[in-house]
Amino acid sequence: MSTITGVAGDAASSGGGDASAGESNSAASEGRRGSRWATLIAPPGRPRWERPATLTLLTATAVVYLWGLGGAGWGNGYYAAAVQSGTRSWKALLFASLDPQNSITVDKPPAAMWVMGLSGRIFGFNSWSMFAPQALMGVAAVALLIAAVRRWAGPTAGLIAGAGLAMIPVAAMMFRFNNPDALMLLLLVAAAYCTVRAIDARGERFWSGSTGWLVGAGVLMGFGFLAKMMQAFLVLPGLTLVVLVAGAGGWRTRTTQLVSAGVALVLSAGWYVALVEWWPAGSRPYIGGSTSNSLWELAVDYNGLGRVLGNQHGGGGGHAPTPPTPTPDQVPHADPSQMRGGFGGFGSRPGLTRLFSGELATEFSWLLPAALIALIAGLWLTRRQPRTDRLRAGLLLWGGWLLVTAAVLSTMSRSFHSYYAMELVPPMAALVGIGATQLWQRRAHFAARGTLAAMSLATGGWSFVLLHRTPEWLPWLRWTLVALSVVAAAALLLTPKLPGFGLAIGLFALLAGLLGPTAYTLETVAQVHNGGSPVAGPPSSRHGGGPGQYAGGQRAGVADPQIADLVKGSDSRWAAAAIGAQDVSTLELSTGKALLAVGGFSGRDDSPTLARFQQYVDDHQIGYLLVRQRQQEPGQGNDTQPGTPNDTQPGTLNDTQPGAPNDTQPGAPNDSQPGQPNNTQSGNPQSGHNPRNGEGRGAQQGGTGAQGGDPQQSGRGDSEADQSTSDQITAWVKANYPVTVIGNVEVYNLNP
Repeated sequence: MSTITGVAGDAASSGGGDASAGESNSAASEGRRGSRWATLIAPPGRPRWERPATLTLLTATAVVYLWGLGGAGWGNGYYAAAVQSGTRSWKALLFASLDPQNSITVDKPPAAMWVMGLSGRIFGFNSWSMFAPQALMGVAAVALLIAAVRRWAGPTAGLIAGAGLAMIPVAAMMFRFNNPDALMLLLLVAAAYCTVRAIDARGERFWSGSTGWLVGAGVLMGFGFLAKMMQAFLVLPGLTLVVLVAGAGGWRTRTTQLVSAGVALVLSAGWYVALVEWWPAGSRPYIGGSTSNSLWELAVDYNGLGRVLGNQHGGGGGHAPTPPTPTPDQVPHADPSQMRGGFGGFGSRPGLTRLFSGELATEFSWLLPAALIALIAGLWLTRRQPRTDRLRAGLLLWGGWLLVTAAVLSTMSRSFHSYYAMELVPPMAALVGIGATQLWQRRAHFAARGTLAAMSLATGGWSFVLLHRTPEWLPWLRWTLVALSVVAAAALLLTPKLPGFGLAIGLFALLAGLLGPTAYTLETVAQVHNGGSPVAGPPSSRHGGGPGQYAGGQRAGVADPQIADLVKGSDSRWAAAAIGAQDVSTLELSTGKALLAVGGFSGRDDSPTLARFQQYVDDHQIGYLLVRQRQQEPGQGNDTQPGTPNDTQPGTLNDTQPGAPNDTQPGAPNDSQPGQPNNTQSGNPQSGHNPRNGEGRGAQQGGTGAQGGDPQQSGRGDSEADQSTSDQITAWVKANYPVTVIGNVEVYNLNP
């Protein structure tokens, strides 16, 4: 504006004619353009480098997250199949159904599927349209974290926090994957930003004041519940604490604001829960993962307290007691430093050391020692500040988020995956940014320089430990990081004696700290991740799984060509049915046909019941039943993770629940060998049974609403009520329909 005023003043004083007036107008126009450009680059009160640096970081993040997504496969095929179904059926999109005929939902709420499904409807369903929204969520999360941290700790702290989030391996991996965690994390960071704005707000109007921002945070938290259910609520204690401690007004005002935010949370999450609960159960898909076809029960048990307390059932009938997580000495040939988190709760042992052990630590914890040092130092520096001090408020917000989430993840005793640590990355990065900048501003004091040096040494030393767990990958890097951290620590201590080099020393220390996780992240991005439990880092770190595999080494996303051709040729409502979700999702993605997942994700849900399955067969709505033959390795039985009896691999098809009556063991009578039919010779119908005239229905089992009959006709014992619905369906089909063996899959023709 000063440029414009000066130009206008010069023109007025000249009193010139048209030429001078034209020159004056031209100069004024150039002045306006220059002023606007200057404002764009550096808003008033901010350094000129802030916006270009922010744009550079966000651009680099977008390049890393979007690079090569078109060739990234299907990621988690379970969710990819649900996304595909959502592109073909609006009802399937609403409920996140695994198949477009809406037999059963996935075992998570639908919000993430909504985003990816809508992208698929707009751009066509493919890898890019599914993964690109996830990557853009990552860029948005980085931007929001920068904005949230900057408001209370300055632009440098914001940029350090943003870089930390962008370059931590688990974040880069999950923002390039199709699990719901990406949307959940974006919503949580957005809720934290709204909380920061609420504490800063001074407006009297509702939407510009504290209450409006807190209501916005509540809405975002509610949709976080619709992305990942109870896991989203782990940040609530930190957000609540900072409002109670640092919010404006008295206790009554702050409490009222929190109640308003709580109401917004309940409404934004509860509308969908109410919709599902009030929708007639017979006209919507079964709620996968629940024991009672209830979304509320799914949230509280399977995706809530059951994972923490270890008492979740994970599906319908035939539940077995949940075993404790095995210790390293209970797992044959297990490397204690490499126990992977996977389906069925097999992972590092619950406890305070979990976050620092095995592959979980390499997923996220590169900056964790520095973050803890920064939190302690920051709280000490602000111990005498007033209640509303913004720096301490930031420490309480991000520190509360980090500590509560870490405590819960450390004690989870069931179905723990290492990528859950993604939720720890934003607060960890924020604390490092806040602590580093505040200590740097106080570098004239030896205590501040010493703390910065300790952060540098801790980061370098811990990076050495993490990289030593994959010694064959870039073996020189860990030694380089140690050397750089020592040099950085020494330089930080000597900063007052090196005038003119302060900025260079600070940048050197920062880059040395981020080099390790950045290298690990770039290696992660270079890999293709498929399956149910992806792991960041080089392939050598993925014990028990890897690129293109499910945990346990099962190949993901590859359908047998013969079976795929068989499914493509079926014109039934469901081209085939299979036990569990693995083969169902793989075949749906390969063929475009709808398949029915008997028992949902793990094959243990009560969907469909035996009676309903029989009705589907009578109505010619199912073409085939696919049953994968069990393959046992020495010392490991019944397709379970070591130490987790009765727990199947994700979607693995097995004939019966281990331990069920007449469960055939290797070498026992009727134990089918690969390539041999189980009940009949290939293609020959079972003699003495005609399912079309009702014979063979004696195989129906109790406890499922089916008709009664002689249980011995099924070849089972007298404990059918303890069997899962999928066991009962499998037994009935085996007793009544012809079988053909293709590879290690038994194919039962339900329309002979």
